[in-house]
Amino acid sequence: MLPPGKVPPEKLRELVFNHLGARGERVIIGADLGVDAAAVDFGSSVLVASTDPITGAEKRIGFYAVHVNANDVATFGARPKWFLVSILLPENADESLLAGIMEELHKSASGLGIAIVGGHTEVTPGLKRPIVVGTMLGEVEKDKLVTSNGARPGDAIILTKWAGLEGTAIIANERGEELERAFGREFVERARSFIEMISVVEDALTANEVGVHAMHDPTEGGVANGLHEMADAAGLGFVVYKDRIPVREETVRICGFYGLNPLALISSGALMIAAPKENTGKIMAALSEKGINAAVIGEFTEDPGERVICEKGTRRPLERPDSDELWKVV
Repeated sequence: MLPPGKVPPEKLRELVFNHLGARGERVIIGADLGVDAAAVDFGSSVLVASTDPITGAEKRIGFYAVHVNANDVATFGARPKWFLVSILLPENADESLLAGIMEELHKSASGLGIAIVGGHTEVTPGLKRPIVVGTMLGEVEKDKLVTSNGARPGDAIILTKWAGLEGTAIIANERGEELERAFGREFVERARSFIEMISVVEDALTANEVGVHAMHDPTEGGVANGLHEMADAAGLGFVVYKDRIPVREETVRICGFYGLNPLALISSGALMIAAPKENTGKIMAALSEKGINAAVIGEFTEDPGERVICEKGTRRPLERPDSDELWKVV
């Protein structure tokens, strides 16, 4: 039986990646482990496309749908421009539910300069809550295209913002009353506000202007899974340092309350960057000028079997999460 969340990599290889239809002659980047978007050659420019569902949240689901998909496109150095969305509503859904989702989609897309150009809407038997599936399209000049499989041995690993941002916001919304009793209303409101930081479009476009080898948006499975996905895509290993990975206090306390690992909690809003070490200072400075928190958390290594996290002078393997920590509480 498959666990909740992303299908494990070995099952993707066995069941998915050998059933991908015709070979696209203009496809620059197609489906692969750790690759969150596709790139198609359009001459002087490249079309970048990504799709993601929102299944673990109900409140502000339209907001999440736009930003999560925009993030994946931006990690390829492309500016997101066009969005298609499928909205699946539970039986007996009220019209106000659809109206609220559409208002969120409209506001979020408008804020990023994205046009919603199509999709599908239905009431789906058997659903207990709405599901929104988005497909984002973006465009980038060919010489500015960045791929998630481009990391190289010795590259510094930069993480923007903080680990677990999206998961913290979702839990604070879904379990708000319980958390208010434990930590107070002001604490919960701060945690809920993390949703406003889940876009990495500015992070990615800013870093790409300086020069990077790869970028990745660590979503399900959090920073831990994101590291494995980037390493999978490039055939590399990594060494990271736990005390360098930025985590907000609210995330630490909420994860402690529910017994969760913040490094395996869905982390939209954080951007993982593989960059030549000589560019690290310039990237950090450029991000700082935009008010974007960032930290160098480790480096990629040549041996794909070396995937370790260092803590208090000890090294241990960084295990790939079986599923996202979010599923334990929502």
